[in-house]
Amino acid sequence: MTIRVLLADDQALLAGTFRLLIDSCDDMEVVGIAADGREAVDKARETHPDVIVMDIRMPGVDGLAATAEICADDSLGSTRVLILTTFEIDEYVAQALRAGASGFLGKDVGPEALLTAIRTVDAGDSLLSPAATRALIGRYLARPEPAGISSPDALAVLTARERQVMAQAAEGLSNTEIAELMHLSPLTVRTHVHRAMSKLHARDRAQLVVVAYRTGLVRVAPRRQPPPGGNGPFPGGR
Repeated sequence: MTIRVLLADDQALLAGTFRLLIDSCDDMEVVGIAADGREAVDKARETHPDVIVMDIRMPGVDGLAATAEICADDSLGSTRVLILTTFEIDEYVAQALRAGASGFLGKDVGPEALLTAIRTVDAGDSLLSPAATRALIGRYLARPEPAGISSPDALAVLTARERQVMAQAAEGLSNTEIAELMHLSPLTVRTHVHRAMSKLHARDRAQLVVVAYRTGLVRVAPRRQPPPGGNGPFPGGR
């Protein structure tokens, strides 16, 4: 099946280059190009793409606002947003993930990495590497947000094993690492992850991480202070 891609970027040359690259693949096609967030929302509703490659900084409605509007639209429930950003990890990316984006890429991404990212997001898998997940957790996702925290009761629909796997995923572990830790097969872990996503209406693994922290399933352990007279700090929490 062909992956239908919408490009949203105010840099016409960059968007044109991405279009040539994507259209050269047998399994992808570009269904439109938007120069700002407002146009991205309008074209998303018109074309119903599988994946939107979304720049953050655009005139008028930016990529963050556009992502929030797209991901809140029930008619676009199968559309996933892949954020492009100048920096690998920054607060804008965390905001985009909270808004419903499925992952992110740096703007200096290579051609093959971009194509792989589109396929990954389209498949519903996480684009976030374990290292990137930990960085986002430590810097942004774990910040207190009283108005945005979901009720722990939301997790009642999960089995005990699904909650365990979800918690490990939120810590930044890959499926293989979780499988080794819990003595399961990677396929079984993947099944638990996808069942948790389905039950919690999470678009993908990235959203599952956000839900894990908002519901309090996983918390960042506070960094331990050195004892009086100690020579240095104890190792921090995970």
